Amino acid sequence: MWEDLTSRLIQYMSRRGKKFADAKMRVPPGVKFEPDEAVKLVKELSFARFDESVEVAVRLGVDPRKADQIVRDTVVLPHGTGKTSRVLVLAEGEKAKEAEDAGADYVGVEYVEKIQGGWVDFDVAVATPDLMGKVGPLGRILGPRGLMPTPKAGTVTFDVHRAVTEIKAGKIEYRVDKSGNVHAPIGKISFEEDQLIENLQAFMDSVLRARPSAAKGQYIQGVTISSTIGPGVAVEPGLFRRRAA
Repeated sequence: MWEDLTSRLIQYMSRRGKKFADAKMRVPPGVKFEPDEAVKLVKELSFARFDESVEVAVRLGVDPRKADQIVRDTVVLPHGTGKTSRVLVLAEGEKAKEAEDAGADYVGVEYVEKIQGGWVDFDVAVATPDLMGKVGPLGRILGPRGLMPTPKAGTVTFDVHRAVTEIKAGKIEYRVDKSGNVHAPIGKISFEEDQLIENLQAFMDSVLRARPSAAKGQYIQGVTISSTIGPGVAVEPGLFRRRAA
């Protein structure tokens, strides 16, 4: 049985590898495209049988080892990500009712205990400031998963209605990694080209606004977009730099 499964897996990976290689060959090496051309090419190169996510990766001219050069922010994509986030709101009383009215999936202080027991079946957590004494200890569980509520991300707030509404509408959080890159989803392959372009521009505008004052030299060094399992397509980074000027 195991030999048969292994054989099928090898055949599948072989077919997928060939499709990826064929798609990559259609991307001219060293060429950086206009955003609309890049989006069109990414859609044309998609070969998966599912609705792939479209993602952007931006290489920044920052040193993430220095606290004053950390890039971290949020942005509401005009057309969402194509995925509906499961939102947990840790609140009580009127704020809990407010969260429920806004469409939160899970609401209540009792979820603190559930999380301590290992439950993390949600995508974004929002908490009211008055409960951070109870929520704070969850950092060791939620922090490594990127689920810990923070004021910077707008997920520690008394305005829970607005927080939930924005998250449901397509608000995402991004943070520079150890290599100086930021990554984010900007939609699905099934999106119209104009929707992906507008989402990409909204994200890039946010990244530009988040530039640390301590960052010197060229800030946007490279921009690449791709589908989940497709090859990367480079976008001319100077276009975004000029827009910011």
